[in-house]
Amino acid sequence: MHFLDRAPRNLFFTGKGGVGKTSVACATAVELAARGRRVLLVSTDPASNLDEVLETKLGAEPRPIAGAPGLFALNIDPEAAAHAYRERMVGPYRGVLPDAAVRSIEEQLSGACTVEIAAFDEFSKLLGDERATADFDHVVFDTAPTGHTLRLLELPAAWTGFLESNVGGTSCLGPLAGLKAQQALYAGSRRALVDGTRTALVLVSRAERPSLSEAERTRRELAALGIERQELVINGLFRAQDTRDAVAVGMQRRGEEVLAGMPAGLRELARTELPLLPFGLVGMAALRTLFGERTPSAVESAVVLVPAVSIPPLAQLVPSLEAGGRGVIMTMGKGGVGKTTVAVNIAVELARRGHKVHLTTTDPAAHVAEALGAAVDGIRVSRIDPVLETRAYADEIMRTAGASLDAAGRALLEEDLRSPCTEEIAVFRAFARIVDEGEHGFVVIDTAPTGHTLLLLDAAESYHREVLRTSGSAPEEVRRLLPRLRDAEFTKILLVTLPEATPVHEAAALQRDLERAQIRPFAWVINQSLVLLSVTDPVLVRRRANEGRFHAEVRDLASRVAVVPWAAPKSAHARLDLFAAPRGAT
Repeated sequence: MHFLDRAPRNLFFTGKGGVGKTSVACATAVELAARGRRVLLVSTDPASNLDEVLETKLGAEPRPIAGAPGLFALNIDPEAAAHAYRERMVGPYRGVLPDAAVRSIEEQLSGACTVEIAAFDEFSKLLGDERATADFDHVVFDTAPTGHTLRLLELPAAWTGFLESNVGGTSCLGPLAGLKAQQALYAGSRRALVDGTRTALVLVSRAERPSLSEAERTRRELAALGIERQELVINGLFRAQDTRDAVAVGMQRRGEEVLAGMPAGLRELARTELPLLPFGLVGMAALRTLFGERTPSAVESAVVLVPAVSIPPLAQLVPSLEAGGRGVIMTMGKGGVGKTTVAVNIAVELARRGHKVHLTTTDPAAHVAEALGAAVDGIRVSRIDPVLETRAYADEIMRTAGASLDAAGRALLEEDLRSPCTEEIAVFRAFARIVDEGEHGFVVIDTAPTGHTLLLLDAAESYHREVLRTSGSAPEEVRRLLPRLRDAEFTKILLVTLPEATPVHEAAALQRDLERAQIRPFAWVINQSLVLLSVTDPVLVRRRANEGRFHAEVRDLASRVAVVPWAAPKSAHARLDLFAAPRGAT
């Protein structure tokens, strides 16, 4: 039975970046509305692209979607939510407390911790307060990529536990009175999440090993949180129509091999399979095709085909990347565009050229060690583990700032460090420490998807203030982080994209945000392109023809561009080699 036929009131779509969560969530909302339901579609992703997919400018309040009667949508804007939260927390104290005390509260509320809890407040209202969504039959949540989503879903329990145990009256979010007022709402959110009659979690995946592995990890972690009602969607499943097309046959075989090795836990879930379409799912006409008509002539005829421009291969970027013999190389972009694969291949190539490389990731859901496969001489692999970093950071603060405190003061400091915000500070410190290693060799960093990465980079100055507030001093690597990121000779940022509308436009927005922070990307990488391949399968022919306009768009945006053709690893556990000649190359 199709998951749409048993949809409860709340539907969450989650999965590894790039698997098509937004497309599936939007198409689901459109289909439910077409069945006569009133539907609210909500994005919890800091880098939401609902506006583009629905072709509607969205805000923080539900807005009707043209062409889909009964469908409304909104974006939870973390920055806007944080501004409203700060005013709600500080307002009652203005004119009551001395100005210095009010400024102190405002300073406490300036960090990324506030952004997180404020966005979570908005999410909790929609999930835990039925009055907030009483006008709707369904609420469909398009979530951030997995690591960020799991963090969001863990917060009801994390904040409830923190509020129950904290008796000191303050935290890194300011006075706890305002937070305690929300405790019933957080508890209501948790009840809704674990109630299978009200909420289902839909794990969206591709027929790709990393995607399915992450879906299985997510399934286990959700079950540990008490969320038992889960379903699986395999999105973009390709079936070759022309068996003479070597690329098409390779794609289908690769998908079949991966599904045959699917983790046992996922096999037990109810499963829906959705096909790879020859066009992007942007606009009502396209969205209706996912669950309906497969030959949307109106959608296809609206696509403007542009001849692909000539773009050099990834290998031509390497000499410029290794110039100077040290520094930081960071891959950034939308989830699922291949940031990890590009980072791993560059690390391997630098090691092959005789350099020592530290390969690491800031993505809580990334696994660079798996992508690398067998150990490679010259490469040290790590990941920023939030649990270990938080424990180490808390121990350090207790040894330093807590050393001179009496028993009551130490107890208050311990309470403050139990806040979920402490993890954000610890991860930031670890990021700054790793960037510092670029002074003595190459550091290749596979970053989290766009929204999470921007929060990390934007937080540099506010985290500096938070570290000063908590420990009284900031490490040298924290103080030097922003200057290093702004040094184009030291930090080289690669914006990785796919030749599709949403990844290109999100990377363009990321480039604008980086430039506002005085950080200039080094180059763009167009990954998994069909342009350099000879294909005859009708779906692949159409997708290849659609790529030209995105190649041209990237060329206009970037100072340097490289292209990587579509390829599959030689075996299920082999590393994908982006520097090898692809099968089916023209």
